[in-house]
Amino acid sequence: MTESLKLNKSDLLLIEKTSAYVKKTLEEAEGGHDWFHTLRVYKNALNIAKGETEADVVVVSLGALLHDIADSKFYKGDEQIGPKMAREFLQSQNVAFSRLEAVVKIVANVSYRGGNPKSDYSSIELKIVQDADRLDAIGAIGIARTFNYGGFKNRKLYNPAIPPKPDMTAEEYKKSEAPTINHFYEKLLLLKDKMHTETARQIAQVRHQFMLDFLEQFYAEWEGKK
Repeated sequence: MTESLKLNKSDLLLIEKTSAYVKKTLEEAEGGHDWFHTLRVYKNALNIAKGETEADVVVVSLGALLHDIADSKFYKGDEQIGPKMAREFLQSQNVAFSRLEAVVKIVANVSYRGGNPKSDYSSIELKIVQDADRLDAIGAIGIARTFNYGGFKNRKLYNPAIPPKPDMTAEEYKKSEAPTINHFYEKLLLLKDKMHTETARQIAQVRHQFMLDFLEQFYAEWEGKK
């Protein structure tokens, strides 16, 4: 896909090396945050970038590939390890300082953390990667990832006695052990309105409706109605 964006040979080689590094690093990762998740986000990001001509596609590519190199959920909540690993890898590849800093800031700021925390960093490249990551959290893939992670954490599918809390603080969101269905209301159904780019907004509309249809069917089956 990168070839269609007219990158030079050195940029393509860097992206190839980054892909290999990420694929190797995430070999044993949980299924919703593994290499295939990263690859989908990368593809989403390149698709979105086609409509955002001012974006640096190399930064978008590297940011997408490295965005989940060390998800804090699997490192006792440490939000510094991902940016640190990204920085060390990019330094080993002699990436120019401006691009390196832009990518590290994407890795540090891309994740959804609940509670609407404010970031002091913004760029079109971050917006593209963030949209790409959020698209992979909704629709059919988003549903699959949500239940995969719920199973990984041994959470109940649904408990009508435990209502969702869509207004959690960032700290509450991080520590939540609520049933998996609650996650739709605490994150997934909120993402459609948090997209930055027109391309992502259009895709999100379709995936959002798919989730609504799924939930309608889920509750009907739960009650034995269908």
